[in-house]
Amino acid sequence: MSNVTNTLASDLDGLSLAELKALEKKIAKAIASYEDRQRATALAALEMKAKEMGFSLAELTGVAGVRRAKSKSAGIPKYANPADPAQTWTGKGRRPDWFVAAVASGKSPEDLEI
Repeated sequence: MSNVTNTLASDLDGLSLAELKALEKKIAKAIASYEDRQRATALAALEMKAKEMGFSLAELTGVAGVRRAKSKSAGIPKYANPADPAQTWTGKGRRPDWFVAAVASGKSPEDLEI
């Protein structure tokens, strides 16, 4: 052991349990902070290298949010309720009750098309 380690060990021997636990928390925070700084440095270096090559790091790693999200639109209605034309359905997703009832009563899906 080096002199610094020996000195530190002898200093720790004089501390109470509460002081040792407080020191333990400080050390854990220091380690986490060090790891965060190292991670940030590595990330910055990788982002610079990706940029030099004409990419973003997110594009290369496939991180969510890189691609622009398609806007969710209601879609174009394909079917309409003959009893209430304001009720429409795109043909995607769960079938509406009026559609199921109309098909059950003998109508074909083609009969309900707009």
